[in-house]
Amino acid sequence: MSTVPASTQILVIGGGPGGSYAATVLAREGFSVVLLEAAKFPRYHIGESLLPAARHFLRLIDAEDAVAAYGFTYKPGAAVKLTQAKREGYSDFNEIDPRNSTWNVYRADFDELLLRHASKNGRPIAASWVAQSGSEGRISFDYVVDASGRNGIMSTKYLKNRYYIKNLQNVACWGYWENSGVYKPGTVRENAIWVESLTDGSGWTWYIPVNNGSVSVGVVMNQDISSEKRRALREVEGGHPHLLQKYYLDEIKKHAPGLSKLLEGAKLRGMDTSEGIKLASDFSYAATNYAGDHFRLVGDAGGFIDPYFSTGVHIALVGGLSAAVTIAASIRGSVSEDEASRWHSSRVTTTYTRMFLTVLSASKQIRNQSQHVTSGPDCDNYDHAFVVWRAIIQGTVDAGQIFTKDELQEGMLFCGRTLAPTWEEADAVAKLDANIGSTSGLVLGKEELERLFDPNEYEFKVALCEVISRGEQTVTPFTTSFNFSPETHYGLRAVVERGQLGLVPV
Repeated sequence: MSTVPASTQILVIGGGPGGSYAATVLAREGFSVVLLEAAKFPRYHIGESLLPAARHFLRLIDAEDAVAAYGFTYKPGAAVKLTQAKREGYSDFNEIDPRNSTWNVYRADFDELLLRHASKNGRPIAASWVAQSGSEGRISFDYVVDASGRNGIMSTKYLKNRYYIKNLQNVACWGYWENSGVYKPGTVRENAIWVESLTDGSGWTWYIPVNNGSVSVGVVMNQDISSEKRRALREVEGGHPHLLQKYYLDEIKKHAPGLSKLLEGAKLRGMDTSEGIKLASDFSYAATNYAGDHFRLVGDAGGFIDPYFSTGVHIALVGGLSAAVTIAASIRGSVSEDEASRWHSSRVTTTYTRMFLTVLSASKQIRNQSQHVTSGPDCDNYDHAFVVWRAIIQGTVDAGQIFTKDELQEGMLFCGRTLAPTWEEADAVAKLDANIGSTSGLVLGKEELERLFDPNEYEFKVALCEVISRGEQTVTPFTTSFNFSPETHYGLRAVVERGQLGLVPV
């Protein structure tokens, strides 16, 4: 472990993907950076599936080759079974660009790889500040990046600005299986992840092949429904020694026929032990702002969305790069610290809100299994939804070449129509809140977040979809290999070239 210095220019709290990424980008610019991580790596973490945009973020810091060579599981796309009545939708990562595939990763390995990559970029790194020996110290800094995960030190302890989403308060339970089946073997879709709604509309399941020789299989369910189901099971089963395991297996068997088929003949690791099934809250939340005077919030430290579209690492990388860009701009004086922090908040809010509205659109279909929410009544599939969502759910709206302004507009307007009580009402409803945010940046304060998270405030959500669909924060067409740069907020765009990191006027 490196010695923690008494002072640094930039302190990064947390060594997950967002923190490691921000620290790496900043260190490559020659700034003094210290990263503090409480856990000893490698450490276990859920969230094993990456989006295609991850390649572009990794390429920017010269980490793509190391990740590609590690042996992580190839991911060509994602198959999503929204209802049993219609064929699954498929998000094909290679459809437009054969280099657009990504990986499923065992996070202990992936996170350690990024952390070690960061340590090669000329900065001190510490595994812990308060050592097990009891020694401790104090470090002064000019800027701080809070990437402390769900603990969210700045947001929960100091800013008090975290808000939970009422209708996305879920719990997840999961385990790892061996000798399972493969989705579409012998085709270009082989080894894609499988996501399937529970037939009773209470939640959804995931099936993710990972690089440690197993498949991650999880059940995500509304907290109240899950609690009631487990309570009823306790009454029937009494003192069953592995009640959580039985609940997990019953839900898969009763309500996920596609997943059950993939698991035929497979074996659950840790069967009939306390280690077999893990349980965790899966509450979605956001912050009223993600930056302020000399601080930036990154990844789960600021916000978290139900991981239906595997958004966790992506949002962390977006935030990590945005934090690095805006801190560099502030240090170099190309903009004021107020302008830089405002840009970061708008950048993170925009990515988060796009993803959230898309997840909310899919969630409405999950919970209404007999209704035609994301597909017309005369259509037997969800292909259209996955085409118009593509730029958002693959992350290419944030990084990569495969994106146009029309795609973003169509995707967000589609979400707006699905979130209205009826598609016919959507266009009229959207006009009710046409002035959300400003025309140059997106900011959602306490009142706006409460409306966004209120399941009855559909008018606001439809209007927000319309505002984002205008693309007023985006400069098009994209001609660079990394489109993080052209997206503008408050008249400023990012420069991500090494040695020139910062913000410049459009």
